[in-house]
Amino acid sequence: MFDVFLPMLIAFFIVLILAPICIPILRRLKMGNTEREYIKEHAKKNGTPSMGGVMILISFALCGFYFARTIPHALPIILVTLGFGIIGFIDDLIKALKKSSDGLKAWQKMLGQILVTSGFALYMVKFSDVSMEMIVPYSKARIDLGFFAIVILFIAVLGTVNGSNFTDGLDGLETSVTLAICGFLGVASIKYMSDITPVIAVMIGALFGFLMYNVHPAKVFMGDTGSLALGGFVAATAYMLQMPLFLIIIAFIYLIEVLSVILQVRYFKLTHGKRIFRMAPIHHHYELGGWSEVKVVAVFTTVTIFLCLFAYYLL
Repeated sequence: MFDVFLPMLIAFFIVLILAPICIPILRRLKMGNTEREYIKEHAKKNGTPSMGGVMILISFALCGFYFARTIPHALPIILVTLGFGIIGFIDDLIKALKKSSDGLKAWQKMLGQILVTSGFALYMVKFSDVSMEMIVPYSKARIDLGFFAIVILFIAVLGTVNGSNFTDGLDGLETSVTLAICGFLGVASIKYMSDITPVIAVMIGALFGFLMYNVHPAKVFMGDTGSLALGGFVAATAYMLQMPLFLIIIAFIYLIEVLSVILQVRYFKLTHGKRIFRMAPIHHHYELGGWSEVKVVAVFTTVTIFLCLFAYYLL
């Protein structure tokens, strides 16, 4: 319990200390959010400080590197998280400087993500003592797909990262959903007696601290700095626990968010202008259907919690 609650509390208080310092700085630097005018209720969000994910990353890095001194398996998780966070930071910075909702070009963002994922894949194959075998849900079996395990790794990491990115669209949505996912990963880590439990606890604490300022109405948004980093953290942690197959269950919200965007774009092009959803990602579909922002967040988070409980049953 000492390895869980102490790291969690330290990370939590670091974010609480950083927030009153960082939020005014982001506001002065005009790192404000720029909303597209598709949903009228979101117009009031314009100017709300973005790039708040730096607070999560600073807290996570400070505590994470401390624990990495004695926990070798923590280092790849930290580096993957920071790698995707840096991509998000550059994207957010460009958006702020241009005063636009457009940052890095799609190919630039994807190239950066592929490079970080390639580094992680190289580590897992060549340097890690953690096998690429995957735990099969509801079974004691572990499967080794050989070369295809690398293909699965790229799909799992890139899918999780972009799913996390698309989930970040409402006050507290990404933070709350990811908190539930991290809760499951923490419990699984304790169950399998993994040494990365303190690092997971650090992220949980940082997210709780950030949620204090990100809950509706949000005083700060995490931006791509936070959402890409969180996706990287979830994917890397799942792999260090040999549980990538569980991502389909615990990160189901990530999955439907990214699939809703892919389906919407493809269908729009095939039908020359028709849409499947009122708007994608899918959380906006429910908003335009009459759900309040708070209700969407509550339902999506509750679904994630129940899926995490189901995943625990399948351990």
